[in-house]
Amino acid sequence: MNTNEALDVTSSNPLSVLKLVLFSALGIFFFFVPVEFGGKSTIPLDHIVSWIRGNQAGGAAIYALLIIVAGGLYPFVRGTWRDSRTQTVFSFLKLGGVLVSLMAYFEFGPAALFEKDMLPFLFNKLVIPVGLIVPLGAIFLAFLISYGLLELIGVLCQPIMRPLFKTPGKSAIDAVASFVGSYSIGLLITNRVYKSGQYSAKEAAIIATGFSTVSATFMVIVAKTLGLMDIWNLFFWSTLLVTFLVTAITVRIFPLSKMDDTAAAPESEVLQHSRLKQALIEGLEANRQAQPLLTNIGVNLREGVLMAMSILPSIMSVGLIGLLLAKYTPLFDWMGYLFYPFTALAQLPDALLVAKASATGLAEMFLPALLMADGAIASKFVTGAVAISSILFFSASIPCILSTEIPLTIRQMLMIWYQRVALTILLSAPFAFYAQHLLS
Repeated sequence: MNTNEALDVTSSNPLSVLKLVLFSALGIFFFFVPVEFGGKSTIPLDHIVSWIRGNQAGGAAIYALLIIVAGGLYPFVRGTWRDSRTQTVFSFLKLGGVLVSLMAYFEFGPAALFEKDMLPFLFNKLVIPVGLIVPLGAIFLAFLISYGLLELIGVLCQPIMRPLFKTPGKSAIDAVASFVGSYSIGLLITNRVYKSGQYSAKEAAIIATGFSTVSATFMVIVAKTLGLMDIWNLFFWSTLLVTFLVTAITVRIFPLSKMDDTAAAPESEVLQHSRLKQALIEGLEANRQAQPLLTNIGVNLREGVLMAMSILPSIMSVGLIGLLLAKYTPLFDWMGYLFYPFTALAQLPDALLVAKASATGLAEMFLPALLMADGAIASKFVTGAVAISSILFFSASIPCILSTEIPLTIRQMLMIWYQRVALTILLSAPFAFYAQHLLS
């Protein structure tokens, strides 16, 4: 694009250009720019959540409990609990989530549920931060997705995203938002864009199961737990690469490959101008048609609160069931044999133990790291990669996806989860042995 083209676009409506630049910059700042504050470097949204948790811990816990109670009652008030068998099951599970949340808050019930890796973990480490991040993130989401940045990025990233992942260019925003912020924020963006008709069911499913990974902050926690901070850069970049390589493969196999790929308002594949000029034109047009800022914030906040109401009770009930099964039954030991051929093929030390640890990630993504904390370097490395790359787990991300309008069933998500874990084991093994060599 030459200088004259740029001037033609930007001089057409100076106010739209200013709004596009200013609002997009604010959205990027809150979601993507790490800031040093109080000895901690993270994105501003995370700082806000951390401040609330640190200074208003009691209020945050009460707020989370109220959201859970409202979420548990909501399907029965609206009558949606009768819509399908899945809705009925999860509606009653949400009521169960209300009960165990009351137990967690008021500290009554069987002692086994109050071990640190049970109700305290679910309520304090998952429910409260997710309950804060989703509505607060929804407020700042207005700046990120409503004033042209999504359309601008979409045109620019189309040559990368479409061939590799079979998704529109704008899905790059979802991937980055998940990685620097939270998978719940990524899903919030995906759901909004899918509902607006800009993603097909297939594209939304690929993004939800392939890009909504854990944040960079959580990767640090996994690396610390596994004693891999001495090779942090190798672990970080190789796991990131493996995660997206796995996504590029799973989009080409069943069930993702066979999902409906028609969108009401698909991204245009034909450019009428140079790519940069087309990106600016589409960004400015979206900006011109956008609702007033306060209206947008109100709509996003309402959707964020409703999503939190749907997610939190499910995390408490489904997450607790998964943790209990992992701790007190041999279910995940049996499931581990499904991955043993892959860990054996990769010639990992303690291949069966790695396979069993990988299976527990279906209940809660942090469990594999906890179970392999004392293993061999190569085994710990692969297990850490699985914890991050598998993406789907019952304590949070699966209930999050089921809370959206993205048409993914539990059966489909289980198939995708198995594919992701198996592929991650194989693809991360070479990096794992290199890490073992470095630390030996």
